[in-house]
Amino acid sequence: MRSIRPLLAATGLVAALALTATACGPSEDNAADKPAAADSAGGKDSGSLSDGLADTLKKHGVDPEKWKNGEWKNWDKDKWLREAKDFVNPVIEGLWQPDRMKSAKDPAKTMAAGDLSGDQGVTDPEPAPVEAEREKTPYHDYAAPVGKVFFDSPEGAMVCSGTVVKDPENPGRSNLVWTAGHCVHAGSKGGWYRNIVFVPAYNDKGKSAAALKNAQPQEIAPYGAYWADWATTSGEWLADGGPTGGEGAPYDYAVLHVKPEKGSKSLEETVGNALPVDFDAPEISKISAMGAWGYPAAPPYNGLIMHKCVDRPGRLSVSPSTPTMYRIGCTMTGGSSGGGWFSEGSDGKLALVSNTSIGPVTSGWLAGPHLGKGAQDVFTAMSKKSDSQ
Repeated sequence: MRSIRPLLAATGLVAALALTATACGPSEDNAADKPAAADSAGGKDSGSLSDGLADTLKKHGVDPEKWKNGEWKNWDKDKWLREAKDFVNPVIEGLWQPDRMKSAKDPAKTMAAGDLSGDQGVTDPEPAPVEAEREKTPYHDYAAPVGKVFFDSPEGAMVCSGTVVKDPENPGRSNLVWTAGHCVHAGSKGGWYRNIVFVPAYNDKGKSAAALKNAQPQEIAPYGAYWADWATTSGEWLADGGPTGGEGAPYDYAVLHVKPEKGSKSLEETVGNALPVDFDAPEISKISAMGAWGYPAAPPYNGLIMHKCVDRPGRLSVSPSTPTMYRIGCTMTGGSSGGGWFSEGSDGKLALVSNTSIGPVTSGWLAGPHLGKGAQDVFTAMSKKSDSQ
């Protein structure tokens, strides 16, 4: 029989996330259908290419204007940039219209039972499924830092989940989003995905597909769209990540630095809050509950509704040579990938401690990486880079 402690802890965990939300909703000034001021830093509109970005594209034989006019659809091997230093993601205004967002598919990372290997001494019994619960609406009142990540891949428009996290170098003005490595880069056999954007509190009121047919842009994206102008993931994901996670799964995390498609206000100021990232979480056996939030898109879900699961975490090993992952019971499916996992730290405050990486073909559980020194190095590098921009 499973302990009831996770259920007791879950009550506090859900309440704690609610308390992190902004006390006020999207203002008229931030409505997605309103014109916004030009970027105050450079005086240019957000659709323009910086000199550095244009130079990077040119270095790889890509004409910047052709890229924005459709050359980004060219996934030929010699055009698909994969090295850490080669990330490019110029803003293409108007690309992510509501209909395109709704049609984006999930990049599910699933594993059959036979895919698991390694030291079974650090793999706990498979957890019982925990039925995903719909988040209360409006989302900006209950889970403001949570949103959806959209991107283009060779298979078409795709979707993941993400979380606004605090930036130590820019207190109160963070533009950082935590997600999964496989939501930004294809791993060992591919390169960086394109047209990566983050939409906080997507479908804020949790409306059905039918109700969204004639929805206004601000109903789909109440705070607008934030384009990634830089992304970073682990070297292990670049080298070993694969279609089912592979040995890169324990390193399947990424950080985005974003900027608004329109305007210049920081992401944290816009949504009202951000969560700290804990790189020193206690041993799994000492954590009574973890909660995963995201937008599951594979059946029986449709990607429009934010869900959450809370459970006591267990251990999962995919290889004897890689770190043990967290695992919880949860019926969320693909599309929830990259969504943040939250737990209360020793100080009693809520923090992001992992993200959804993999799950079984039949759903029922999710696994996420343990965020240690390697993840902290990736995060710190992004924070310092953002401070220098």
